[in-house]
Amino acid sequence: MATSSSGGGNGDGDRPWQSYHTVYTNAKAGMDGVDKERVQKIVYEMSKGSKYFENEKRKEATINQKIEDLRARCVLLTDEQISFYQTVADKRIIDLEASRDLSKTWLHSDMDAFYAAVETLENPSLKGKPLAVGSMSMLCTANYEARKFGVRAAMPGFIARKLCPDLIVVPPNFQKYTYYSELTRKVFCNYDADFIATSLDEAYVNITDICNDKSVSSEQIASELRNTIYEQTGLTCSVGVAPNRLLAKVCSDINKPNGQFILPNDYKAIMTFISSLPIRKVGGIGKVTEHLLRDVLGINTCEQMLQKSAYLCALFSEHSTDFFLSIGLGLGGTDTPQHKLRKSMSCERTFAATEDESALFQKLADIAEALSNDMHEEGLCGRTLTLKLKTSSFEVRTRATSLHTYIHSKEDILAHASKLLKAELPLSLRLMGLRMSQFYDVKPGHHDPMQKTLKNFIIKDASQSTSCGSYSSDQHLRNGANIDPSAAEESCLSKYESGHLMAVCEPEDYQQSNQIAPVKVCRPGNDASGTKDNADECVPQVHVDNEGRSNSEQSLTNQNGKMLWWIDDYICSVCGAELPPCFIEERQEHSDYHLAEMLQKEESLNNRRGLLQRERPVVSLVDKIRPVGDVARKKLKTSKGKFIPIDAFFNRSKKD
Repeated sequence: MATSSSGGGNGDGDRPWQSYHTVYTNAKAGMDGVDKERVQKIVYEMSKGSKYFENEKRKEATINQKIEDLRARCVLLTDEQISFYQTVADKRIIDLEASRDLSKTWLHSDMDAFYAAVETLENPSLKGKPLAVGSMSMLCTANYEARKFGVRAAMPGFIARKLCPDLIVVPPNFQKYTYYSELTRKVFCNYDADFIATSLDEAYVNITDICNDKSVSSEQIASELRNTIYEQTGLTCSVGVAPNRLLAKVCSDINKPNGQFILPNDYKAIMTFISSLPIRKVGGIGKVTEHLLRDVLGINTCEQMLQKSAYLCALFSEHSTDFFLSIGLGLGGTDTPQHKLRKSMSCERTFAATEDESALFQKLADIAEALSNDMHEEGLCGRTLTLKLKTSSFEVRTRATSLHTYIHSKEDILAHASKLLKAELPLSLRLMGLRMSQFYDVKPGHHDPMQKTLKNFIIKDASQSTSCGSYSSDQHLRNGANIDPSAAEESCLSKYESGHLMAVCEPEDYQQSNQIAPVKVCRPGNDASGTKDNADECVPQVHVDNEGRSNSEQSLTNQNGKMLWWIDDYICSVCGAELPPCFIEERQEHSDYHLAEMLQKEESLNNRRGLLQRERPVVSLVDKIRPVGDVARKKLKTSKGKFIPIDAFFNRSKKD
């Protein structure tokens, strides 16, 4: 990344491009010798005045404001506070160090310029020429010959052609890329049946067992794997081997292309490796986080994370601080992650900005088909559909609808998505996407979760009250308040009123400190004007902030007053999970998950209310003062036995 003045917002008067950090980064393999200033100048001149440029400037202003705020907080820290945070950091470092595991060996494989390499393999005349895969609107990848000119993925093709006039741009063909990806995965299976594929061209392989079984070194296994992939596909890959996945990924980038780097399972070797490693080389640290750490605390290398540990604890959340300290210690995942059920599945497409409605609906149909195919492959059906839109001015909107049945077909997805899109038109769009969430598995042996059982009917209320109490206690503790756990539970649940428990969960201190307007929820049977309608439940989640995050991340509400927003811009107000602003996709999925959960709970609560109202007997004043024994005897006479028969319970449920 090019150097800039602190904050990077003003730049030199005669060289304004120095503060324009979009697109270019020297963290990408093959771009170390690029004339950075020339690239920045061309990108700046060709972007200046565009809507994209204005959006980038707004985001840059937001980042600069964050930097100033963090600097101001640093200045206010007293010596006593710094000493306290240093104690906290030292304790956390000891705890993290205790989790270090040097018994595992992980290999990270990364195909070299994968899409471009496949195109060259099938068309040898492209060999040795600067090549990019994508379009004039956006590139997917570029080969190493093109990277020498500053061309890279996520760069508009027309800017890339300006940087490299001889650049050849070919359209992507994902059918071919998937075919070659499957060939590589067959190779990985020979080394680790539980390998982790993170994309078509990247995978993590646990080679601990195969090294022990064959009594060979990790270096030999790495060479063998690379050679096998080349023999099977004709493509090259770069490999990194280390004691954990975080370091393995860093190592695979060191000797690109067609190389390997082995980091021994030795503490001193790891700390020496980390000491001079630039923070941007680590997965999870992008240009925004790099900007904050460098311009606020002067952190450029991983080792400096530990040197500035007290300030990290003072300025960032516990989740973020642990991540930064783990990087400084060279720690990462060592166990194979357990398979988890998907929370959501999405598909989106970027295209040239257009307001042609017929073209937009055709693109929506293509996206619905792709999403349906993905769901079919994994045997999933979903009940919450979210439409994502990005306008020509780079404003992001999301709209969600909760359906009455689980769906997975293209026709059903398209029918509901079309309603959401139609409500937004006319609009000029450059991106559309669909996300399905609230899944259940349609594979044999799995029941329909909409089918109520006596067990989940009873347990659901208990789980809701428990989670409510823990939320209240947890949040009060975060604010440093000393509270009685029993009082916290009492504040979360009201008395047994109207035959059911009512959740209250509205911490007043959060409502005062986070003045966020609630999102309007249109309930089934009513439109915005109060007119009866049969439309599905629609939860508009409006517009976007300067980071490009839709306000579905900022607020989420229902008629009971429960709200979701990001307290201090990183803590989920519903469950207390901590996600930094840079985790855009994760935050969006987190918001969608709570949205689906909210809609499901509302429907379940409405069903229970109806059941209780129909079952509640009319009690006269005489009945109220009647002795308990008489009431019990009267109830026994209405049933065939001592207890209500179970079939009678289900018969009443079916009528509902």
